[in-house]
This record gives sequence, C-alpha cells and structure tokens, in this order.
Amino acid sequence: MRRPALLSAALLPLMLAACMAQPAPDIATPTPDLPDAFAFRPETAAKTGLSALMPMDDPAYRALSQAALADAPSLAEAAARIEAARAGARRAGAERLPNITADGSVRQNRINPAQFGPAGQQGLIPSEQTFYGANITASWDPDIFGQLKAQERAAIARIDAASAQAHGVRLALLSEIAASVIDWRVLDARAAEINTDVAAAEQLAALAKVREDAGIAPGFDRVRAEATASSSKVRLAALDSERARLIGRLVTLTGQDGASVRAALAGSGTPLAMADAPAALPSDLLANRPDIAAAAANLAASDADLAAAARARFPRITLSGVIGLLAFDPDDFFDSDSLVGTLTAAVAGPLLDFGRVGAGIDAAAADKRAAFAAYRAAVFQALGDAEAAYGVVAAADREAQLAVDEHGKLTRAASLAEARYRAGLASFLEVLEARRAADASGERAAAAMGRASRARVVLWQALGGEVMASAAPLDQG
Repeated sequence: MRRPALLSAALLPLMLAACMAQPAPDIATPTPDLPDAFAFRPETAAKTGLSALMPMDDPAYRALSQAALADAPSLAEAAARIEAARAGARRAGAERLPNITADGSVRQNRINPAQFGPAGQQGLIPSEQTFYGANITASWDPDIFGQLKAQERAAIARIDAASAQAHGVRLALLSEIAASVIDWRVLDARAAEINTDVAAAEQLAALAKVREDAGIAPGFDRVRAEATASSSKVRLAALDSERARLIGRLVTLTGQDGASVRAALAGSGTPLAMADAPAALPSDLLANRPDIAAAAANLAASDADLAAAARARFPRITLSGVIGLLAFDPDDFFDSDSLVGTLTAAVAGPLLDFGRVGAGIDAAAADKRAAFAAYRAAVFQALGDAEAAYGVVAAADREAQLAVDEHGKLTRAASLAEARYRAGLASFLEVLEARRAADASGERAAAAMGRASRARVVLWQALGGEVMASAAPLDQG
C-alpha cells in the first residue's frame, strides 16, 4: 500500500505546479467615454416621448405591426435562438449536479475448461457462465475550483445576448413597417396632388377650348393643356408600381398575405406627423440600445469563458459510486449475496499537456478582446446613428417647411397667372409654365413631408425605441 501513496505524493507537487502555470491574463474592459450631449440635439428640450416619433395613430401601422409581432418569421427565428440559449444554460447548470444512470445486462461467457488444468478436465470449471446484472451509477464533480460554475455563467450571459438580439429584431421590424406605412401615405398624398394637377390641367384645357372656339386663341393652346393633363396621368399611373413594391415588402415583414396587407393599407390614415424630436443623452444609449446590450452580454460570456479556460489548469475531483445486483442464476438475483457496490474518489489534473491548457487560455483571452472591441464598436455605432438621426430630422424638417412654403407660393402664382390669362393680360404659355411649376412642387412637398416622418422613425430606432404596450412579448419563457 505504500507505493500508491508514495506515487500520489510525488505527483501532487507536479499537479500543483501545473495549476500555477500560465494564469488568466487581466484584460481591461472600461466603458467607452461618451460626450455629454449630441451635437445635433434639439435646441429646446422636447417633452414628447419616443412613441410620438412613430405613426402610432395610423390604423394600418397598428394592424400590420400587431400581425408581425404574432407571425413574422424573423421574430420566430429570434425566439428559437432564445430557447436554444436557455437549453444551453440548463445543460451547463445540470453539469454541476450529480449524474445518475441505470443499466441492466445479461452476459454469457464460453471458455475452454482445459486451460485450468486438472480442475477444468475434471468438470469443476463450467464451460459456460451466464451473468445477470443491474446497476445504478452516480457520479459528481463538486467543482471545487469553479470551472463548471464559470461555464454556467457564460451560458446565462448568452441568454441575455439572445434576448437583446431578439429585441433588436423586433425594433428593426417595427421600424421597417412604420417606414413602409409612411411611404404608402406619401404615395396617397402624391396621388392627391397629381389628381389636383390633372383637374387643373383639364380645366385649363377646357378654357383654351372655349377661347379656341371663340377664335381668340390658337388650337395649340388646348393641345398643350391636354398634354399637360396626360403627363400628370402618366405620373399617377407610375405610383402603382411603387405600391406593389411596398405590398411585397410588407408581406415579407409581417408574414401576411398580400390581400390582408392591402386591406390594412386601404383605410384612411392620419396626416403625416411632425412631432418634436425628444432630447436624449448619449449615455442613455447604453441602457436603451439592444445591440449594445447584446454586445455587453457577449462580453460577459467571453469573460466567463476565459475564467473557465483558466480553471482547466486545476485538478478535477470526481466522486462516483455504483450499487447493483450480480447473479449467475435468475432465481438468485435478489438475494443479499448478489448485492455489489463500488465507491470511488478520483483526482485528475494536467501534468504534461504540452501547452493545451495554455492555448485554450490564449484563445479565450483573444475572444474576450474581440468581444470588447465589438462592444466598443456597438457603442460608437449607436452614437453615430443617433447623431446622424438627430441631424437628419433637423434637415428634413427644414426641407419640408421650405417645400410646403414653395408649394403655397407656386400655387398662388399659378392662380394669378390663370386670372391674368382670363383677363387677357398673360399668355397661355405663362399660365402653363406656372401650372407645371405648381404641380411639381405639390409632389415635392408631399415627398419632403414623408422624408421628415421617416427620419423620425430612424431616430426612434437609433435611440433604442420602445415596445408598444399592446405588443405581445416575444419571450414567452
């Protein structure tokens, strides 16, 4: 019995030396420095909430967003990833608990009795033996050095990452639906402006026809007015292709059929909103943006992975036991003499691994550095998105205001030119040019209002958005 004890005593210092080799590197992960305020922040602090930036009052947006939150394929995929992460965490937690298995067996052996000499030749050794066995085996790693606990911590952090990524998918989905609904309302506004243009051109053509019949104007004036009306009708027909693309886009986003999408969009919508951009702080992005939350969770998971890799240097202690029944005859299976058992305590650790553990630590450290770089990239991506979104909102508002003012002035100029033409104080060409300018400005104003509304949706997403109160939670577990 002395030799195993001496061998263990000799191996113990070597195993301890392996434990002390190559500790985990200390990798700093400071929170990135952010400015105190956004460069393009609003001059006056608006008290509106983020939800005011979205077309919440539009019935089409409400219907399509609720349908998407229930059936969208992208959200179903994100929910499945959360379930996969949860399963991984349950598995990691189960690894810290005892593992108990049961087995049963029947084994038959045939031997040559002659190999046992005279005893076998005299029939004292049977040539065939049948073994009947049943065992319950239990094993447990008490995880004294915390490797399994670190692995469980990494798995739990990946649940947070998957949940944050799913929330980001939700926000992107709602933003795309809102932008598509806004584009549809812009098409409605453009169509209304073009119909007004057609009516004005047809009225102008009728006036030119009256003057032509009276012999005070050439027929060319009527033809030009009719051509202007036809040009407006061509622009009106071109809007149908844009509507078809929007319907196809919403079918993809919501998982609904084209008829359902078209029915949701068919109702009258609310006028395009121009809500004030709410003031926010750059530090708010760290709490609101799902991509930053996902990157932070991945960083925490990589930190736990590094801890687990470093703890692989330590020995693992395994406790195991077997209790069972072993008999040579089925009738003797439950006799007390058939009861057998084994209890084992084992210690295993690195001795000469030729750099395997060290390579694992280096790989985990590199993964943590990469995760920290990804976290910093997410932070500055969010900062850049918010800065740009604030600036685009301000620029789009100025453009929309100027476009609306321009449309008002050109419409008034067209009315004055037509009045002068009726009074014989202006040529038909002047009226026609004034009408064309007014017609084009109406579409520009509608498009500019749409860009301003779309910019608000981008700002909503850049600031982290918010979940609608009526939305069913994606995470049901």
